[in-house]
Amino acid sequence: MSTPRNTAVSSLSRRGLLAAGGALGLGAFLTACGGGKSSGGDSGSDSGSWTFKDDRGETAKADRTPKKIVAFTGTAAALHDFGIECAAVFGPTKLKDGKPDPQAGDIDVDKVTILGNAWGEFNVEKYAALGPELLVTSIFQGKELWYVPDDSKKKILGLAPSVGISVAKTSLTDVIGRHAELAGSLGADLKAKKVTDAKERFEKASETLRKAARDNKGLKVMAASAAADMLYVSDPSVYADLTYFKQLGIEFIVPDKVTGGFFESLSWENAGKYTADLILLDDRSVALQPKDLGSKPTWAGLPAVKAGQVAPWLSEPRFSYAGCAPLVERLAEAVAKAKKVA
Repeated sequence: MSTPRNTAVSSLSRRGLLAAGGALGLGAFLTACGGGKSSGGDSGSDSGSWTFKDDRGETAKADRTPKKIVAFTGTAAALHDFGIECAAVFGPTKLKDGKPDPQAGDIDVDKVTILGNAWGEFNVEKYAALGPELLVTSIFQGKELWYVPDDSKKKILGLAPSVGISVAKTSLTDVIGRHAELAGSLGADLKAKKVTDAKERFEKASETLRKAARDNKGLKVMAASAAADMLYVSDPSVYADLTYFKQLGIEFIVPDKVTGGFFESLSWENAGKYTADLILLDDRSVALQPKDLGSKPTWAGLPAVKAGQVAPWLSEPRFSYAGCAPLVERLAEAVAKAKKVA
């Protein structure tokens, strides 16, 4: 999920860099990337008005509960887990081989309408033709709606009410709660067995991670994203999942020269600035993976890499209990197995 900016870099570039966690590098186009309480109003019936106060402090309103919902892919995947289906999505949905992008979760990517599959893509004409009743996406900074292009934002937001949910500088459980709150207002049964079972699994995984952190106290963990020219070391206080993991006892390395609010950008020559026992490496499709980094001597020389202690990190998780439980379980296993090597 996760931004350098200077006078030559626009807001689009800044958000684009976060979108790729730095993983596209700065070569292509110098890019790669609250909270109001809800709502009230109609909670799912077809009659009566519907309102929801989002994390921009704005209240979305409709004469009836929206049914034709369009959302950022990760948001749509979270809503799906709570029982709300979206008519269309925008954002990373399909990989090059046609398989679902990790951010798509359990959405059937062959059946949902895809308005755009990459940063900057949003088919406004197709969106308008759907007759959308609500647009939902994340907020990382300010009031900027994630993956809604600046150049067509006015047209897009003029076609339907919109809701933005803050996913940065807050804790994971708060973000999941906000998605659940929205889903409930749209008619989801939050007491359905599928939902309660997922919550129970998430809570059990959280306690397992808490125990692993306690048993391996002093283990230094670094969250990062790899690009062709840079290693981006993330500030754990900004990311909702890392904030939550820290609350459970994980000891993160905190970069000391964060620019743009999300991470420190290190050239590969300086990639050894921080030494960790365990590295959480961004595993989104836009990021380079360990198999891609064999030509980087500084990567190979990191203590955690030499020890084989690199674990995948989905830096833009889908914010539901079902989406996050496996991620917490995966981290708990990695922490329990890791040795102090830094």
